[in-house]
Amino acid sequence: MIQLSDTIENQRTALVVDNDHDTVEVFCDLLQILDITVIGRAYDGKQAVELYRKFKPDLVILDVYMPRYDGFYALERIREINPRAIVMMVTAESISETKARLRNLNPTILVHKPTGTEKILEIVRGLLSTGSTSDTK
Repeated sequence: MIQLSDTIENQRTALVVDNDHDTVEVFCDLLQILDITVIGRAYDGKQAVELYRKFKPDLVILDVYMPRYDGFYALERIREINPRAIVMMVTAESISETKARLRNLNPTILVHKPTGTEKILEIVRGLLSTGSTSDTK
């Protein structure tokens, strides 16, 4: 199920994507701290692409591994829509194959779970203040 929130003109917007509903809510709460409007919540990569195409958010927080349509699927299609989209990929995996595949798809940043609240806030602030391009951690 796709859930949408009202947007406020001239406010930073985000799309949060993870198959784990609790994780989506945690990221939404963190974004609220930064006064970023979550315009969409998605639970697989296909929903992520649909919402990205419709709303063009300033930031996408995207889990790598999800059932059915994963983050690889979503990132590839988001890059086709907007090669400069700010996409923060998150994963609990540190497999070198995953890193290599993501490097080819060019996420703005790769963040490994678990990452502390303050670090996530710092990363998001940095991404949105600089409009950062690719930087893989």
